[in-house]
Amino acid sequence: MSNNLIFYFMGGSATLFVIIVIAYIILSKKMQKSEYKKIQKLQQGTKQNKFSMEVLFQKLYLTYTKIPVIKRYALKIRRRLEIINIDDEYSTRKGTAKILTRALVIIVPIIVITIMITSSNLLLMCILLIFELFMIDTLIDGSVDKMDNKILKEQIDFFSEIRHAYHEFNMVEEAIYQVSQDEEMSVSRQGEKIYEILISNDPENELEKYYDIAPNSFLKEFAGVSYLTKEFGDRKVDGASLYLKNVNNITQEMQLEILKRDKLNYVFQSLSIISIAPVLLLEPLKSWAISNFSFTASWYQGKPGLIVQILVLILTFASYILVRKLKDNGSTGAQVKNTENPWQAKIYKKKPMKKIIDLFIPKVGSKEYRKVQQYLKDSASHLKMEWLYINRITMAIVTCIVSIILFSQMHVIAINYIYTEPTTDYDIIGSLSEKDEKKAMEVTEQDNKILEQFRGKTNTTTAQIKLAVQRLQYYKDAEEKEINKVVERIEGKLKIINTEYIQWFELLLAFVFAIIAYMAPIWLLMFQVKMRQLEMEDEVMQFQTIILMLMRIERVNVEIILEWLERYSNIFKAPITKCVNNYEAGAWEALETMKEEVSYTQFIRIIESLQAAVEKIPITDAFDELDSERDYYQEKRKESNERLIKRKGMIGKFIGFVPMVSMFVCYLIVPLVFIGLTSMSSSFSSMTAVK
Repeated sequence: MSNNLIFYFMGGSATLFVIIVIAYIILSKKMQKSEYKKIQKLQQGTKQNKFSMEVLFQKLYLTYTKIPVIKRYALKIRRRLEIINIDDEYSTRKGTAKILTRALVIIVPIIVITIMITSSNLLLMCILLIFELFMIDTLIDGSVDKMDNKILKEQIDFFSEIRHAYHEFNMVEEAIYQVSQDEEMSVSRQGEKIYEILISNDPENELEKYYDIAPNSFLKEFAGVSYLTKEFGDRKVDGASLYLKNVNNITQEMQLEILKRDKLNYVFQSLSIISIAPVLLLEPLKSWAISNFSFTASWYQGKPGLIVQILVLILTFASYILVRKLKDNGSTGAQVKNTENPWQAKIYKKKPMKKIIDLFIPKVGSKEYRKVQQYLKDSASHLKMEWLYINRITMAIVTCIVSIILFSQMHVIAINYIYTEPTTDYDIIGSLSEKDEKKAMEVTEQDNKILEQFRGKTNTTTAQIKLAVQRLQYYKDAEEKEINKVVERIEGKLKIINTEYIQWFELLLAFVFAIIAYMAPIWLLMFQVKMRQLEMEDEVMQFQTIILMLMRIERVNVEIILEWLERYSNIFKAPITKCVNNYEAGAWEALETMKEEVSYTQFIRIIESLQAAVEKIPITDAFDELDSERDYYQEKRKESNERLIKRKGMIGKFIGFVPMVSMFVCYLIVPLVFIGLTSMSSSFSSMTAVK
């Protein structure tokens, strides 16, 4: 075994070296006439003799964008970092190369180890390699999320400095400009952008553009409050600046969000590994069971073992996806998906494919269409209706084809096992000695000669098999009783071989699996909707904070408040957007329609207060309890976050441990117990027959 590993390692190393040399030659030629040459010219006169990581990452970025597969990931990271590193091309390229290099350093050795361990199982190798592609996405998303969290934490200090600068200058734009001069903080670039917006000729229009690219909602709130204060002026409330009170409110919201993210990361940091672990443990567990309990070889190397293996892999994949969806904290990832040009859009542009896909999409205005559209809205999915149905059709077709291939592979495995299984009685514990195994394989080879004669002949009789056995040189001195025993054994093997072909019910099962795969994207949307419903209370409390900041600013009315709520809404975005669109036709009626569309009590109370502010009382009076009971709402928000994290943690642990439990129960305990009991029953039957 060690010689084989050394051989594989040496062969793999040689192949990798050749690939690297070829790639280097090709890339060197291409880079001489690309952006790389421009960077070289810019470096002339400023180039240092010592090694520079900064320059290395810039070169790596250009290299990554030339490699077909890696280019996709490089552009994906770039789109997300462009939001964080606003108008900073150098930092964006550096960050992209840094994250991608770290991911490749981790994933490449894992791929090599996977190939070495699973070289004897091509099916498992392919599944693991595909699965590791998803791991790259996880590593990339995790790295970008860390940068997003870093900016969020920097904003605490940034806003603290804003308070001091505002006391000194008493001007919003000057305070922001002064604090943004600190180049060590990543958030300073955001501050510079907000300053440019405030001093521009059309700040309102520029602010709307910034809302689309801001890294998080707190910077949106800060930019919006700064603009309103600059336009309408600051005022004293209870002896303190209203602007600084609003900045303080945003800071408190950020502190709660940071605590929430940290706790979610702590709860989920090991669940992703636990959900993946069963895939990596299947082969070692199988080897251990066969080496210690040889009677399980027929189970692990036959159809039952393959079926359980596939089920564990499917469970692992589903669990991994659901845990990721559950942990998602809604960072910058959700904001860049709409800018991508996915493969679904390319397929739908082709007229023949468009006609086929349109046959599956329900008619516009039908009950089914509205239902699916509602799922897409409620789950905040980036998918269009057409893309969703392309995903469903693709998954159904792939699942059907893969199912048929797997069923065929199961029959092949069952037949191959008949031809390669050592023909003897196994010990319950332990394995055959070298001498016994050699003798058993001799018996198998003799059986195979007979099987080859009658394979595919379903009308073969016992007498024909017996005559063929008697003609074998191996059994020339055998007694009649031994001959009959051999004939009975070969008959059993021949029956298995002649019945191992695709059955009608297997085709039916493949069709059933395809239907399940077709429904899977809808079920995933439903899961996301359920998870988002857990965060309703958190979003409503965020609405309360926004209203608290706006209600004391001069000239702010209900329509402005609704526009702000729409901007920062997630779960309730659809009804708020509809209300904003219908507001001009009748404010009270638009709010009443929105109230009828939602069912969450806390949000209905906000709508009723807005209705009161439209016709009866000032906004400050309609929401006076938000200011007077601020401390209560803060504590309630903390308690709400605790419950949310606890519920998500419980659901995540259940989902994450399902593959591990399934692996131990179905892949280890069941075969040991079932086959052990069957072997004991056969032994007792044999002992009884002897007596």
